[in-house]
Amino acid sequence: MPHDHGSSADGAAHKGHGHSQSHSHSHGGHGHHHIDPEAGDRKVAAAVGVNLLLTVAQIVGGILSGSLALIADAIHNLSDAMSLIIAFAARKIARRPADAQMTFGYARAETVAALVNYTTLIVIGLYLIYEGVARLFDPQPIAGWTVVIVAAIALVVDLVTVALTYAMSKESMNIRAAFLHNVADAMGSVAVIVAGTFVILYDWQIIDPLVTLLIAGYILWHAFTEIGGVIRVLMLGAPPDMDSAEVLTALREVDGVCDLHHLHLWQMEERETAVQVHVVVEDSRWSEAAQIKQRLRDRLADMGVSHATLELEQATHACTGAQEIGHAAA
Repeated sequence: MPHDHGSSADGAAHKGHGHSQSHSHSHGGHGHHHIDPEAGDRKVAAAVGVNLLLTVAQIVGGILSGSLALIADAIHNLSDAMSLIIAFAARKIARRPADAQMTFGYARAETVAALVNYTTLIVIGLYLIYEGVARLFDPQPIAGWTVVIVAAIALVVDLVTVALTYAMSKESMNIRAAFLHNVADAMGSVAVIVAGTFVILYDWQIIDPLVTLLIAGYILWHAFTEIGGVIRVLMLGAPPDMDSAEVLTALREVDGVCDLHHLHLWQMEERETAVQVHVVVEDSRWSEAAQIKQRLRDRLADMGVSHATLELEQATHACTGAQEIGHAAA
């Protein structure tokens, strides 16, 4: 949670009066795990198992057939298994309660896991481009039937994994990262089958590195599309669907509010939005502070804010020269 330097500057002026702080939590429909956690864990564990078995089969098939596309698919599939292991561990850590060291809890372990998985996808994509370009200049013969059979088995396993993680991917950027690993791999398996078929029918050996480059491009497109949202959460950015200026406007409309400053709006995690703000109340209405605070809580809850810290200041003792959004660097 951001530290607000402004509150320390005006602390002495308040001297215990004209200053009220409130924390509110309204989780409502923002719960992170709608699916039974243990059932979800079993699905992820099953997906890890089938992906590890598939990786071994694809690598053996790629070596026997000489297909770079199949080996590329195997490497990506190994990253699928690793991404699922990371996602599994993050889910376990994220459910730990808050403690003295992690006062907001461990939920962001899933966000960190998502960053690791998307970064891995980018590295894999770039590596496959390097290998694909090298093979374009030095085509190698491949055994088409071996490629098609192994890739077909891989596609079945990929689709099973996608089915296991689809529902959870809607609620967690962590699981979504692992899910996209597998979607990309399923697309890769289809592409490898097509490549093998062309080798069987027309002996087009060049199709193998071309398909490798297509797989790489698809991986990179997905990774770069999703990683921005993960970085936004880790950088304490405002939710993409919520504008700080609009939040200020909405809170100013609350009856009894004179002014606002030091607004911080950020995502605690993917589905939890937090607000911290100083609220100035007219001296003549200070006796209504509790009611004004409740109206602010209600307005924020309507906007989807699940964690609010409201610091009320009597106009006489309010911060002077404070900026509306954020706080000045110390």
